[in-house]
Amino acid sequence: MTKSGEEGDLEPATSDVVPPNRRLDAQFFVITAAFMAVFLYCNVLNIIYEHHRGGGRIAFWRPMVSETSSGLIFLVMVPAIQAITRRAWPTRGPWVRKALIHILAATGVSLIHVLGAGVLRWAAYRLAGDHYDPLSPLGDWPYEARKDVFVYVAIAGAYVLVREVMKRPAASPASGTADVLEVRDGARRHFVPLAEVVWVEAAGNYVELHRSGSGLLHRASLSDMERRLRGAGFVRIHRSRLVRREAVAAVESKSTGDFVVRLRGGGELAGSRRYRRPLLAD
Repeated sequence: MTKSGEEGDLEPATSDVVPPNRRLDAQFFVITAAFMAVFLYCNVLNIIYEHHRGGGRIAFWRPMVSETSSGLIFLVMVPAIQAITRRAWPTRGPWVRKALIHILAATGVSLIHVLGAGVLRWAAYRLAGDHYDPLSPLGDWPYEARKDVFVYVAIAGAYVLVREVMKRPAASPASGTADVLEVRDGARRHFVPLAEVVWVEAAGNYVELHRSGSGLLHRASLSDMERRLRGAGFVRIHRSRLVRREAVAAVESKSTGDFVVRLRGGGELAGSRRYRRPLLAD
């Protein structure tokens, strides 16, 4: 437990990072691959149709190589886009820093896309006995970048939407009420009444549920827990800490604007001035 006299109290670096969900992330990858295959094949047909409508002809394999190489490079980068999105989750602040991360990531993804697609096309053309300059897509990069940014945003946005919609609730109706929190510990399940939880603290990819005299790790982010426990009377007092209002005996201000929460059962928690008003609000 953090005491009121401690300075430089910082949140663990990963507390705002969305943890991976291997099963859901793999499903998202497969669905993205299927959607991309259909979309790119339709593009191939459109390219052939446009040539025929203009009175020309084009071998089927040429647009097929062009579109497939583009899709494969993006598909390979989907896990990286997922990882970047989890580290800079757009529904949580700080917004400027996370926007900058995504801008830089989208730029890097675009460069990798045009260079990687160029190499794949060069190899395919060489196998067909033809020639393709692997650096030629780089000459069209300003044009390609606009499309690549759109694809990056579409993948990242769809991933965020899927994770938010498919988010599993932490509460369990095991006792016929939503006031019980299900916590898994390997093969074991703990059903913790929320009334027993005094405060919650971020611990990397987990949170620690502090009860009277004991703590229990639960795999969830603090932001997730804040949303799920808000209706149960919990409020954030620090970037890395939630507390149940009913457990608060007193709030003492410090000269810095920060404050100390004294608990009814004994003990103190350091609070940040940023969260003073929500705590004291009616």
